[in-house]
Amino acid sequence: MKTKEVYMEKLFNIFNIALMLLLTLITITPFIHTFAKSLSEEYFVLAKKVYLIPKGFTWASYQTVLRNVVFRSSMMNSIFLITVGTGINIIITILCAYPLSRRKSFPGQKVFMILFIFTMFFNGGIIPTYMIVKNTGLMNKLWALILPNAVNPFNLIIMKNFFMSIPDSLEEAAEIDGASKWRCLFTIMIPLSKSAIATLSLFYAVAHWNSYFNALMYITDRFKYPLQLYLREIIISVDSAIDGSNAENAPTLGVKSATMFISMIPILMVYPFVQKYFVKGIMVGAVKG
Repeated sequence: MKTKEVYMEKLFNIFNIALMLLLTLITITPFIHTFAKSLSEEYFVLAKKVYLIPKGFTWASYQTVLRNVVFRSSMMNSIFLITVGTGINIIITILCAYPLSRRKSFPGQKVFMILFIFTMFFNGGIIPTYMIVKNTGLMNKLWALILPNAVNPFNLIIMKNFFMSIPDSLEEAAEIDGASKWRCLFTIMIPLSKSAIATLSLFYAVAHWNSYFNALMYITDRFKYPLQLYLREIIISVDSAIDGSNAENAPTLGVKSATMFISMIPILMVYPFVQKYFVKGIMVGAVKG
């Protein structure tokens, strides 16, 4: 009986490893394909002869991309969004979540929580939001991509629940010693919430990095484009050139692939640093409430 259990366990492990390898292969293949096209000559890319190995190896596409002034400004704009924007998101989320997690010392907590949850399902719509951004003088500014979405209600709930999972006795002991609410927040709650903060930082950073629709509405200056909006412009230009409608001065497929691959690198570099906090942060914040 014991031998059979050991055999089944080994078989189960082999199946898991094979499944993970298959999923990894499916996930990584598009990246390799894009990278291979970015390093290949245009003739082989247009002929659809490039799969996972570059043909007619060349760095020309990357040289073209990195020399492009609009691309460099777009990259800096996106870096600004994920640093400053994520910082503002986390600060406001923490400052909202902490009082909402203190049931005894914050009257009207349920009312404010209902208002936050209400915005998860209903909003003013595109036109009213556009009018607010325009009337507040944020048009054609990167702040228009940060301030209107300073707090995500879902992330706020995760942060609030994480704060609630921290024993009240720690805060009460600090208050007995004379600590204020601000002192409790910065010396007890935040240090104990590093995993949740890292997880939400990743959520906010990825949202800023991938967002292009708001920039499409609010940004008209090409030098203020975030990277994803510039990438959209490149893809449309390439598709138009292939259709024959706008072939003059259009970027090549190699340039398109190089731009796409470079745009993946920064966010892929961020994830390994917060991955160890990810599961813990999301699970603890989701279980208790």
